[in-house]
Amino acid sequence: MNILKYIKGDKVIWTVVVLLSLLSILVVYSSVVALAYRYKNGDTGSYLIKHIFIMGSGIFLMYLIHKVKYSYFSRISQIAVFIAAPLLLYTLLKGVSAGEASRWLPIPGTSLTFQTSDFAKLALITYVARMLSIKQDVIKDFKQAFLPILLPVVIICALIFPANFSTAALLFLNCLVLMFVGRMNAKHLWLLIGSGMVFIALLLTLIWNFPNAIPRGPTWRARIENFVSGDSQSNFQAEQAKIAIATGGVIGKGPGNSMQRNFLPQASSDFIYAIVIEEWGLITAVIIVFLYVIMFFRGVRIANKSEKTFGSLLAIGLTFSLVFQAMINMAVAVNLFPVTGQPLPLISMGGTSIWFTSIAIGIILSVSREADTNEEGGAVAAA
Repeated sequence: MNILKYIKGDKVIWTVVVLLSLLSILVVYSSVVALAYRYKNGDTGSYLIKHIFIMGSGIFLMYLIHKVKYSYFSRISQIAVFIAAPLLLYTLLKGVSAGEASRWLPIPGTSLTFQTSDFAKLALITYVARMLSIKQDVIKDFKQAFLPILLPVVIICALIFPANFSTAALLFLNCLVLMFVGRMNAKHLWLLIGSGMVFIALLLTLIWNFPNAIPRGPTWRARIENFVSGDSQSNFQAEQAKIAIATGGVIGKGPGNSMQRNFLPQASSDFIYAIVIEEWGLITAVIIVFLYVIMFFRGVRIANKSEKTFGSLLAIGLTFSLVFQAMINMAVAVNLFPVTGQPLPLISMGGTSIWFTSIAIGIILSVSREADTNEEGGAVAAA
C-alpha cells in the first residue's frame, strides 16, 4: 500500500518535519542522561518513550489537521482568541510556576502541563490573518482596520509579558510582520514600532533603577548584564554551551558522547542545539539551519500559490513564527542573544509545545493542500 497517496500538501515540508523529528529523538535520548539520573534513577528509556509518543502523536495530529479545510480555522480563531485571554490571566494567577514565572496549566487526569502562551500564539496569529483578510478594502484606515487588529495583539501580548517576555516580544514582532505583509498603512506601522521602542526604553529604565517593581525584573536585568559582561560564573549556561560547540568541532564527538549534557541544565530543551553540535558537529548544525530556511521558503511559496488572502497570510504568519523562533533558539545557543527560554521547534524535548507546533505546521500544509487542489483543477479545466 502506498501511504504517500494519503499525505497531501507540500512534500518538502513533510520531509523536513520527518528529518528534524528523527534527529530530535536521537539527540533527546542522549541529552536527558543528567535528568534521568536526577529524577529516574538513570532510566533514560522512560524519557525516550515519552518523547517518541509525544513526537509521534504530534505528527499524527499534523496529519489530521492538514486534512481539514484551512478556512475553518478563520472562524475557530475568533473563539480561540476569546478563550486565550482569560486562560492567560488564569495562568498568571493560578498556573504552575517555574523560575518565578507562572506559564503552565496542568492537564487534568495526566502528569502533563501545557504552556498557555503556545495556544494563545497560534490563536492570535490565525486571528490577525483573518482580520487582515477581511479588512483589505479598508486596510489603510486607522479606525476601521488598524485599531481593531491591534487591540487583541496588545491584550494577548500584555498577558504573556509578565511571565514570558521573550514569547510576548516574538509574538508582537510576528504580528507586526504579518501586518506589513497584509498591506497595513506604513505610517501606522511606524507608529507602532516607535511605541514599542519607547516601551522597551521605559522598561529597561525601570528594571535598571527599580528592578523589584516588576516580578521578573531582577531576572531580566541579570540575563542582560550577564550577556553583556560575558562573565563565565554568572553566565553558566552560555559558557557550557560554548564549550559543547567548541569541543564538537566539524564532525562532532559522535551520538551519545556529549560531556556538556551533564552540566547544561536545559540540555534537552533550550540548549539542545549546542548538544547537537557537540555530538553531530558543525556540518549537522548547518544542515539544521538549512532545513529551517527550506521550510521558510516553502511557506512563502505556499502563500504565493494560495488563491485566498487568508490562506496566504496564514501560511506566512505561521511559517515565520516557527522559523524565527528556531533562529532565536540557535542564536542563544551560540551566545549571540541573551538566554530567552525558547525551545527549538521539532527538536527540543517538550510536551504540548510539540503538539501546538504540529498543529501550526498542519495548518500550513492544509493551505498547501488546497492550493495544490485548485492548481490541479485549473490545469484540468484548461486541458
